[in-house]
Amino acid sequence: MQFSEIPGLVEVKNTLIHSVKNNHVAHAQLFAGVEGSAALPMAMAYATYVNCLEKTDTDSCGKCSSCSKFNKLIHPDLHIIFPVATNKKITKDPSSDVFMPDWREAFLANPFFTFNDWMELLDAENKQLIINVEESRTVVKKISMKAFEAEYKIVIIWLPETMRTEGANAMLKSLEEPPAKTLFLLVTAKQERLLTTIISRTQRVQIRLFNDAEIKDYLISKRGIGEAQAKRVTYLADGNLHDAIQLLSSEDQNYEAKIRDWFRACFGSKLQDMMRLSEEFAALPRELQKSLLQYGLGVFRDSLMYKEVGTDLLRVDEESKDDMVQKFSQVIDFTKVMSLSQVLNDAHAEIERNISSKMVFMDTSFQMNKIFKQK
Repeated sequence: MQFSEIPGLVEVKNTLIHSVKNNHVAHAQLFAGVEGSAALPMAMAYATYVNCLEKTDTDSCGKCSSCSKFNKLIHPDLHIIFPVATNKKITKDPSSDVFMPDWREAFLANPFFTFNDWMELLDAENKQLIINVEESRTVVKKISMKAFEAEYKIVIIWLPETMRTEGANAMLKSLEEPPAKTLFLLVTAKQERLLTTIISRTQRVQIRLFNDAEIKDYLISKRGIGEAQAKRVTYLADGNLHDAIQLLSSEDQNYEAKIRDWFRACFGSKLQDMMRLSEEFAALPRELQKSLLQYGLGVFRDSLMYKEVGTDLLRVDEESKDDMVQKFSQVIDFTKVMSLSQVLNDAHAEIERNISSKMVFMDTSFQMNKIFKQK
């Protein structure tokens, strides 16, 4: 993975590159960003850069023996730890080493993949995915050995918030005083769930969400789509590149129009349409369901913005300004927007907790209908 494969985020890349050039590489770093951010690919690009044999001032070379192995995730001094559970194929003693071929395939297909993507791929039948204590002890043993060929031994821990307390404790000493030339890169999507003892032993690298220009440019340059389609997907993704990629593959189904129909049905008390659209949304992948709820939050936010300050600060395109946002701005106020936003945020949280999607969307429909009717 190279920095050039990650759109934008120039400020983060520069900070990481300068740390290597100035020989100020912290031995334990925490890459923190929400799901769909560049936290994991950024950590991987940094790991590649650190050990590149012919690094430039802006990136790894991508061609040397080290880069070639890092790009394929097969370097002997790269150790990747991630949450696992037993499934139909692996019925006992699950570990990162056992599932590494699957994880490698998932990352190489989409470096911005999420925990939910991994759960679906693993097919663990609703079992809790964790990094267990044996995994932590294995890492400690691995880093105690000499490096095979790289300058740095690198341990990437993806989603350390899934570590049990005993597993985290087993790794604390290594995080605080690792062997020479050993680098820990922890990648979290929920840093609030991390033990304070873990956070205190790491240097944080905050990874922000992408801005609209970064996502749009990526979709046009890397995915080869047109300007108009890129704008639609960018608005729906709301800074989340994982969602943008997923929406791109589903964009021909015009989910943007469907969620606008859903809002109109709720506003107009059209029960049959509310039920039909709730069932359609419930049949979608959960990540896409969450993206559509995020889109709804954006519509309400922009409608209020349109009502208060006009079009200057809106993210939507001209067609949306003249249609959905403009019309909703005539029938909502600040109180309704706050209530509607809370309903959609609650629905988003319930989808994340794997509550029945059909029930969530139906309940959300009725709540929005009630709010729209308020005077």
